[in-house]
Amino acid sequence: MARQDENAAGSQHGDDLAGAFGGNVRRRREEAGLTLEQLSTQSSVSRAMLSKVERGEKSPTIGVASKIAHALDASLSDLIGAPAAAASGVAVVMRKSDRPVFRDPETGFERHIVSAAPGAGRAEMVVHHLPAQVSTGLLPAYPPGTEKQLVVLEGALTVAVGGISETLNAGDSLFFQADADHGFANRTHAPCEYIMVISRRT
Repeated sequence: MARQDENAAGSQHGDDLAGAFGGNVRRRREEAGLTLEQLSTQSSVSRAMLSKVERGEKSPTIGVASKIAHALDASLSDLIGAPAAAASGVAVVMRKSDRPVFRDPETGFERHIVSAAPGAGRAEMVVHHLPAQVSTGLLPAYPPGTEKQLVVLEGALTVAVGGISETLNAGDSLFFQADADHGFANRTHAPCEYIMVISRRT
């Protein structure tokens, strides 16, 4: 029962964060001086979809959310609502119940921000949950100098990047340059979970 209550609370928290996504998109768009039409052109996401996302009427898929983030020169964590960066020398704790979570409404894919202060350094850590038989599809390339490392905690993960496909099992890890389109797929009948560290060289 306690576990069910925890899951229900986590789901509610994730729903609240998803609702804030649109507000963050609108704020970043206005700060950049972009119209909806201009953002639509830059992101290849329809104006109608962007309008619904900004008004909180539509939760975007991971693919659409990634395109919007890249067009706004922002990270997904920026738009999801990551915790503020910590002051230098200060230890920061983020409880599991406070994790910002992005949930893909179509596939059930989840992206959990587990960096307590992701803006404090050049690296960010996230946990991904991929349900059985689910793929993120190809995600847009990150800016040059962005690197990703991941380790599979549970299940099997197939990673496609730069025309290469690698299947990783629990305990396997992978490093790759993220400045090319890439995607993640769970082709099994069991859930997959993996930790990813995203770093940006300056």
